[in-house]
Amino acid sequence: MSDGTNHMLNERKKRPVRELSGGQRLVLALSMILILHPRLVLLDEPSLGLAPLVVDLIFKEIQEMNRSGISFLLVEQNALKVLYVSHRGCVLELGRNRLTGTGQEFFNNKDVQRLYLGG
Repeated sequence: MSDGTNHMLNERKKRPVRELSGGQRLVLALSMILILHPRLVLLDEPSLGLAPLVVDLIFKEIQEMNRSGISFLLVEQNALKVLYVSHRGCVLELGRNRLTGTGQEFFNNKDVQRLYLGG
């Protein structure tokens, strides 16, 4: 984990988990993933309710963990953020897969830009 994420937990290492903020809990969960070193991790809305700086830190850690060989399946409303870190993506609409492709393919798709990326 990076110095930023280590710092988030180091000050609170003797506190119960229930006293941690949402971002601190997510950093703790990512730390536990590093201990287990699974092949695949499912994350549901990792940016939900977090400050933008914490979101940047969390996605940086996800990228680092991915480089170490851990795959991630992310469900995320923050389309721009998740497309920057994704190798592949799917757009679900009413529970159905509407589009599949790389992050770059989504960025270049005019319909995706208009409907999901505010462009």
